[in-house]
Amino acid sequence: MSERPPLSKGEMEVARTLWEIGPAGVREVHEALLQHREIDFATVQTYLRRLETKGYATSKLKGRVRIYAAKARPKTVIRDTVDDLVDKLFAGETMPLVRHLIEERGIDEDGIKELRELIDRLERGQEEKPSSESTQRGRQGKQGKQGRGKR
Repeated sequence: MSERPPLSKGEMEVARTLWEIGPAGVREVHEALLQHREIDFATVQTYLRRLETKGYATSKLKGRVRIYAAKARPKTVIRDTVDDLVDKLFAGETMPLVRHLIEERGIDEDGIKELRELIDRLERGQEEKPSSESTQRGRQGKQGKQGRGKR
């Protein structure tokens, strides 16, 4: 997981907007957010500054306007956020989260098909790898050093 501090709900909303619209000034981000909900211009400006301070965005002065751009990719932020959630709520175990999402939010036929394909792919991958205990421990140690592995 990266060393960046986690994002608040409001910061995440502004980051998602930056990913959608690309580099933009406070006014453009504010206008994009107004399409979904009421939010004050100064609040958007504060969130953008926080994103930059936390390392999720960069900014450059273009004339008299500060243009903000996403620095972190959505996939990275999602991975880090979910990993943090799994660690905090489920002690690093992913199955309780998967079970909760399926039982509480449901899953449609397409989702079930996609889940089956994922499980099949994971099982095929495990068949190809050596299954000795020492290899498993080595993999777990490597994952710990990298921060997060697939669980």
